[in-house]
Amino acid sequence: MPNFIIKTHQKDTAYKGNQVFILNKGMNSGKPQKEPFTNSFVIIFPSDEEAETVYWLAYSLWKAKFWHQSLYGSVIPFLRITDFKKEFNLRVTLMLEEHEQHKKNIQALKILELKEEQFHENIKLINNLRRVILHNYCK
Repeated sequence: MPNFIIKTHQKDTAYKGNQVFILNKGMNSGKPQKEPFTNSFVIIFPSDEEAETVYWLAYSLWKAKFWHQSLYGSVIPFLRITDFKKEFNLRVTLMLEEHEQHKKNIQALKILELKEEQFHENIKLINNLRRVILHNYCK
């Protein structure tokens, strides 16, 4: 089982080791990132390998909108740290039982993320070409 510590991120705090930040406010609650969010939890790991494995688990839960069921608040929904810790620890335990499948899923997610970035870049290029062609009509 990966050793990690989950706590609320404090602004301007420097953490030793590897960490993943999890957004805890808004409809994107649960979104993981390597850089700190203003309103986030921090998960601190002793090794980079554990951080990478748990990052992709957190990414999968966020993309599946898993945390929406745990949101509180009507105007700005937020995720409570106690709910997050309980559910996240359970999901990490389940992931470890099927670790080989999890590794395959991580590889597939990385490929899909790369393809999505390439797709968005192509969309930008198409829009730029369209803008240039249409600009010729305005001259």
